[in-house]
Amino acid sequence: MRFRHDEAIWRDFPELVPGVMAVEGIHPNVNVDELIAGYEAIARERLGDGTESGLPEIQAWRRAFSKMGLKPTQYRCASEALLRRFRKEDSLPRLHPLIDLCNAVSLAYAIPIAVLDTSRIEGDLTVRYANGDETYETFGGDIEHPEQDEVIFADDASRVHARRWTNRQSGSSAVRDSTSSVLIVSEALHETAGEDVRRLMDDLSRGIDAVWGSMTSPTILTADAPVFTINHHTPGAA
Repeated sequence: MRFRHDEAIWRDFPELVPGVMAVEGIHPNVNVDELIAGYEAIARERLGDGTESGLPEIQAWRRAFSKMGLKPTQYRCASEALLRRFRKEDSLPRLHPLIDLCNAVSLAYAIPIAVLDTSRIEGDLTVRYANGDETYETFGGDIEHPEQDEVIFADDASRVHARRWTNRQSGSSAVRDSTSSVLIVSEALHETAGEDVRRLMDDLSRGIDAVWGSMTSPTILTADAPVFTINHHTPGAA
């Protein structure tokens, strides 16, 4: 399986910095409470008495959503939505240890993180502009079709695994207790995204390796090296 961003995405968003890793051996029988607490503490400190909208990572995604013709306060990137809920409730619901860890890291860095069950992705996965005839399954099981030219994560079967780029993932490839292999994607657009995404992926990789005993190898993609390949249990960049 290959993951990449279409050339048109790199053309329109040259500031994009994606970090990617493949992880195997995932299961729910672990405890990530200590790791989560550390990242939540960082998020609280960063928020202080302000709001998530003031963070440069969130401001960059708001500009991107405006550029895509979306109202930023109606459609928020995943990290902004998490931070907004965390600021109001001082916690996030627990879903699955891997998702809970990724959400906590996303809070600390204010950068969206997508986690997808690779067994539910057909062929390659591409971040691209929609044709409008692709299918998207909500977490409730409803079927939607993205708007034409909406940025989506789409596989070779024209199934959409994320809508409005970093706004909403699909229920079809959501992590379940039975999930064992995942693709993790983190994307940022702000001025220090290159350094921050690398640190985020390194932090997340160390946590996953420690908890699940996996051997992860994060990769930063670029317009010149835009493809991440998962080959027979061996992740790497192509």
